[in-house]
Amino acid sequence: MEPSSSKLPGPEVTRPHMESRATCSAAAPLERQFRVLIGVTGSVAALKLPLLVSRLLDIPGLEVAVVTTERAKHFYNPQDVPVTLYSDADEWEMWKCRSDPVLHIDLRRWADLMLVAPLDANTLGKVASGICDNLLTCVIRAWDRSKPLLFCPAMNTAMWEHPLTEQQVGQLKAFGYVEIPCVAKKLVCGDQGLGAMAEVGTIVDKVKEVLFQHGGFQQS
Repeated sequence: MEPSSSKLPGPEVTRPHMESRATCSAAAPLERQFRVLIGVTGSVAALKLPLLVSRLLDIPGLEVAVVTTERAKHFYNPQDVPVTLYSDADEWEMWKCRSDPVLHIDLRRWADLMLVAPLDANTLGKVASGICDNLLTCVIRAWDRSKPLLFCPAMNTAMWEHPLTEQQVGQLKAFGYVEIPCVAKKLVCGDQGLGAMAEVGTIVDKVKEVLFQHGGFQQS
């Protein structure tokens, strides 16, 4: 679903428009509405974005929005993503003069948790170096580090095994971000080994764990 700037709230409170969706009554309820911002980058694992969003929306009380890089758009159909989807053009279309909202700041304020899945090698390098040249990396650079940020690396095995990768993942962890480790499998390119994004079920379970740690889930 492509966002419309006219539907965005004023700068005092940013609440990205969410379409209603049935939720799974079997899941544990949340004490309050909890907002997850998914960042998606240009790895083939972005194919799993619709499934990831769907599984997160099955958690009652969870709101979800997505920030995408331009390259990530190659791997999924926006029509298959039933929440607001933000990209670089939205930030520049929203801001015309000094009093207008700054989207990457408003999204940072809106979200309770950020999940970057997948995090490709290019964006990993940018985040580790402090580069913020698109909407997603600007949100991450402006992120309130008192809130959880989870990241799911995904790249070719040779890229994963490059010495820079370990350094850059370590830098993100030093920032306080939480890694959801990649897994070994036969990759789409045909190579076999580490580098594949964690399974969607693993990612969703980690989000639930963090929600519980931050008081999102009610005690049973």
